[in-house]
Parts: sequence; C-alpha cells; structure tokens
Amino acid sequence: MYIAFKHLHFFCVVLSGLGFFLRGLLMLRDSAWLQVRWLRIVPHINDTLLLTAAIVLAVMSEQYPLVEPWLTAKVFGLIAYIMLGSLALKAGRSKRLRVTSWLLALLTFGYIVGVGMTRDAMWFFTTFSA
Repeated sequence: MYIAFKHLHFFCVVLSGLGFFLRGLLMLRDSAWLQVRWLRIVPHINDTLLLTAAIVLAVMSEQYPLVEPWLTAKVFGLIAYIMLGSLALKAGRSKRLRVTSWLLALLTFGYIVGVGMTRDAMWFFTTFSA
C-alpha cells in the first residue's frame, strides 16, 4: 500500500505543479480561461488527493512534521507556496505582484520537490554551494 500512495502522491505533485504553471501562463495573458469552472475546481480536488496521500505516507512511515526536519520544511514550504499561489492567481492587486508571486511560488514548489526527493531541508544550499 505504501508504494501505491507514494505513486499517487508523486502523480498529484506533477499534476499540481503543471496545473499551477499553466494557470500562471493564463494569468499572464489575462485569459478568460481562468474563470472556467472546471479549471477552478480540478486543482482543489487534486491538491486534496495530494495532501491526503502525504498524510497517509507520513502515518505509514511514522515520520511526522516537527519531528523530521525535512518534513517540517515541506510543510512550511507548502504554506508559503499556498500564500504565494493565492497572490499570483487571485489576491494580487497588480499584475507585477501577481507575476512576482507566481515566480516565487514556482521556486517554492521546486524547493518542496527537492526536499521531498532528497529528504534534506537544506538540499538547495548544499547542492549549489561552492
């Protein structure tokens, strides 16, 4: 069962990142597609599956946030990603703020993925240090 949830989690991560990237491109173009109902609902369904799979994996592996530093980093990264994503696609009052928030959210997403792959909260700093 663990492997099945791990694959579900990975698949949902890919869909979530790709979906956010594409919705950001639509935001850049001021596309009416951003208001299409299914494009607003599907990401929430996917992210619910993603979070559910993450919780199941944490329980099954007995690794928890605030105990495992890498998992804590993912949770705090997720909070930042959600806030930046909200500014990028909804709450940002100016185009400049939305674009900046979108780019920062993409970087945050990459950080979260890197932490998940390496199980190291500092992977970015150790990978790219001189």
